[in-house]
Amino acid sequence: MSATINFPVETEIAGQPIQHYINEIHTLYKADNRPWVIGYSGGKDSTAILQLVYLALLALPEAERQKPVFVVSSDTLVETPVVVGLIIGTLEKIKNSASKHGINLHVQQVTPNVTETFWVNLIGKGYPAPTRQFRWCTERLKINPVSEFILGRVAEFGEVVVVLGSRIAESSSRAQVMRKHKIEGKRLAKHSSLPSAYVYTPIEDWTADDVWEFLFTGEAPWGGNHQALFDLYKDSNAGECPLVIDTSTPSCGNSRFGCWVCTVVSKDKAMDGLIESGHTWLVPLQDFRNQLFNTTIPENKNQFRNFKRRTGKVTSTDSEDGLKFIPGPYWLSYRKELLSKLLKIQKKIQKHDPNLELITVDELEEIRNAWIYDPNEPDWDDSVPKIYREALGKDHEWAESDAGAFTKLDSDLLAELEAKHKVPAALIMKLIELELSMDGLSKRSFIFDRLGHILNQDWGALEEIMQKHQVASKKLHYIDKEENELQAQYIEYEKLKSHAA
Repeated sequence: MSATINFPVETEIAGQPIQHYINEIHTLYKADNRPWVIGYSGGKDSTAILQLVYLALLALPEAERQKPVFVVSSDTLVETPVVVGLIIGTLEKIKNSASKHGINLHVQQVTPNVTETFWVNLIGKGYPAPTRQFRWCTERLKINPVSEFILGRVAEFGEVVVVLGSRIAESSSRAQVMRKHKIEGKRLAKHSSLPSAYVYTPIEDWTADDVWEFLFTGEAPWGGNHQALFDLYKDSNAGECPLVIDTSTPSCGNSRFGCWVCTVVSKDKAMDGLIESGHTWLVPLQDFRNQLFNTTIPENKNQFRNFKRRTGKVTSTDSEDGLKFIPGPYWLSYRKELLSKLLKIQKKIQKHDPNLELITVDELEEIRNAWIYDPNEPDWDDSVPKIYREALGKDHEWAESDAGAFTKLDSDLLAELEAKHKVPAALIMKLIELELSMDGLSKRSFIFDRLGHILNQDWGALEEIMQKHQVASKKLHYIDKEENELQAQYIEYEKLKSHAA
């Protein structure tokens, strides 16, 4: 028996009654055995498709609604806290309601691998805050976790249908991408990057007004209504970040709410709106984001970032003002400052919500490990436990650390020797660490390659390194000039030879 739908399905949305969209979903859902994966971001568009599919499944006899439907939600671990609460609450309602109604629907939240989270990359490895030119976060935090989930279902079932809330009216670039992958005469499109995955976009022709009209036409089929979602949009002056499953999906920016740490835009209007509407406890998060954005301003970069890249080399480039270096990761001292401030903010906002975590203990362990084995500035002090204790006023049972060969006393001694003998302390440390890592091995054939790699890194002060780069650049310019002259002479010679013939 099908469940009774308490929803006015005769209401027209985008020129068609809601029943029309339900009928289309029935046709596609029953056409084959491919499971469906619904992308849910917590915003209005993904809520609309989830509601539409749920209504359609309710209208089917119970025996016909047993093909699995997976609702996948991506948590980057740095989502705006207000949005996280709404998503968790909605998913819990959907899970309970689906069980009650006998719908084969499974809710799954995916998160990035702990080695790829925002804080592990930014505070741990020193990656600079993302910009439009260097947006390293989207793939790691959003695309990869969802793609892995979808590929897991592909491996299990052969093919899947991914249901998304993409709309042509959303943006011209998105419309172009949607049309490009459309299969002519078919309702499904090929996924742009995931093999054996097909994309279904039920509300592609709807406008934003159509979406809101549909959401407020009746009660949510899993219980309650969408007033909290509407209030969130109203308070933040925002649109949601879509569930990102490929690089063609527009990332967040301008007025969208998504990651509270987003520095791709100069001003987070969504966060501003939430604070202005009364969520004043978000002010410390806004200040932290603004601090990160300040480090992306070109004239500020050298203040916060090492002159070496994580390879241990300095990368330089020619400019109108001469040879300039391209800054690398954040200095370890600045990363320590960021971690301390982040933990203190977490302690402060937990007075508002005791369960709210800005950074997980697993991430802290990963950051601790990244600092200890940092390629440029190894953390001989093993600072993370101390920073944690000072910021939160409590201890944690940390994993046993094999922090390597060096302690604070060793680092002080090496610093003295560096001043006396003009040999970089970090170089000596790297050489001793290499020897210790090879100790006891019967085969040490690669030791010379590794020694060469260490010795070929840029050691010493920036001024010395840039002088070497300047000399190398002049040599390269001279060689290029000489090669061009020889090439010109050769061309002239060929001309004379042809005339003589």
